[in-house]
Amino acid sequence: MNIAYNMKPRFALLNAAHGGDNTRRNFRRELDADLVEFNVTEGERPRGFDYDGVVVTGSRSSVYWDEPWIDPLVEYVADAADHGLPILGVCYGHQVLAEALGGHVAAMDGFEIGYNTIERLTDDELFDGLEREFTAFTTHGDAVVELPPGSQAIAQNEYGIHAFRRGHCFGVQFHPEYDMQTARTVTEGKKERIAADRVAQTLEEITPENYAAACEAKVIFDNFTEYVRSLTDADTMTRERAAIEDSTNAGA
Repeated sequence: MNIAYNMKPRFALLNAAHGGDNTRRNFRRELDADLVEFNVTEGERPRGFDYDGVVVTGSRSSVYWDEPWIDPLVEYVADAADHGLPILGVCYGHQVLAEALGGHVAAMDGFEIGYNTIERLTDDELFDGLEREFTAFTTHGDAVVELPPGSQAIAQNEYGIHAFRRGHCFGVQFHPEYDMQTARTVTEGKKERIAADRVAQTLEEITPENYAAACEAKVIFDNFTEYVRSLTDADTMTRERAAIEDSTNAGA
């Protein structure tokens, strides 16, 4: 990790959206960090791990599909975790992270979409500032059905696991980054997957009031960034103490 004092952290943004203008706009708005973006659906990936953290976005793909960019993405995320990088996976990114760490993702019997209630299961720092139950926009037909070894579920609802953590790695199934425009666009794109009346009902529920309630979940981006900073500050202090001790010993 390489944050200097008073500088923004540097994150690798692994954009898994197909034609991800909404995704790019949303994550750049919500993350107070210098983002180095990689269009992973086109085969772009970081060449190394010289980042303070990694963020993996949503996608309309499934992690178990046979597409040439998916396995290399999962492998990179696994390697980044092995290198100790903090990782935040959102929706598809949450599923990629689960697979990368040894968990399992499968298709759901149904489909979750719209503003829904999610329950915190722990007092994890990722959720600092959120109530025990909070609102977020959700849209997914896959779910993490087996957590990675050594991980802990930290949020859920009736559709299943909505967040987990292992060490410096965090996954959230919901979409805290969505604005109203994105919610409408994504919902309209589900007309071939879910019933027309359900699409219409979800569109009706995309209101300023529901969006305002869901905005509270955006705090996870600040919390993740501050978590990364805390790790880097601790590393910096350890190196500075070691340098002082080395200098003292050399002068003895």
